[in-house]
Amino acid sequence: MEILGIDVGGTGIKGALVETRTGDLLTPRHRLLTPEGAKPKAVSGVVGEIVQHFKWKGPVGVGFPAVIMSGVAYSAANISQKWIGTNAEALFAEAAGCPVRVVNDADAAGLAEMKFGAGRGQKGTVLMITIGTGLGSALFSRGSLVPNTEFGHIEMYCEDAEKQASEAVRIREKLSWKEWSTRFNTYLQMLEALIHPDLIILGGGASKESKRFLKRIHVRASVLPAAMLNEAGIVGAALAAEDLADKASG
Repeated sequence: MEILGIDVGGTGIKGALVETRTGDLLTPRHRLLTPEGAKPKAVSGVVGEIVQHFKWKGPVGVGFPAVIMSGVAYSAANISQKWIGTNAEALFAEAAGCPVRVVNDADAAGLAEMKFGAGRGQKGTVLMITIGTGLGSALFSRGSLVPNTEFGHIEMYCEDAEKQASEAVRIREKLSWKEWSTRFNTYLQMLEALIHPDLIILGGGASKESKRFLKRIHVRASVLPAAMLNEAGIVGAALAAEDLADKASG
């Protein structure tokens, strides 16, 4: 079925129509900048613009950088703190004029990778880390999602791990790939000591450069780059909204 998937990030908001049976994008991605400050009204306005761009009237899935429970944001990673306590699902639905399902952005990427990408067919414990403005995480046990893990916020060197080992930090501090990968490897080793995954999938913007750092990652688990790269968040958001399409057709 066709569903519009939208991925809200700290720097950009992008969307495309997705065929959820295959994971294929049916249109080119349409990307707009995340408004400065990323406040609720401004971000929802951009989501509405993307929906209008595609002249879309059906279900919409949105991957969003926050803990999401029953449509409500309970955290705010790299976005305005005003999102905490906001019903993101209702706000986006009002702006879009369509039924909307909101899911944590890393969980969305993980859903796509588990169905169509590097995690396909994996039945053990799978951990996906998205490396971008922050560090997102998605955890799967025997193919089922454990939502809202937020492992990017575990303590590392006395502050959030994403303030030490994200892609944004690598760029801001002008770290070489060797310097950054040493930090990131420490982060993965910390997670492995807590979770003991069978497979770690690395996604997000930095996944496109995996050849530069994978050889410096030393953990027990198998480590694979995300197969869907930056499309995973859009595809996974669409997958999360499949139940809305089912309700509409039923």
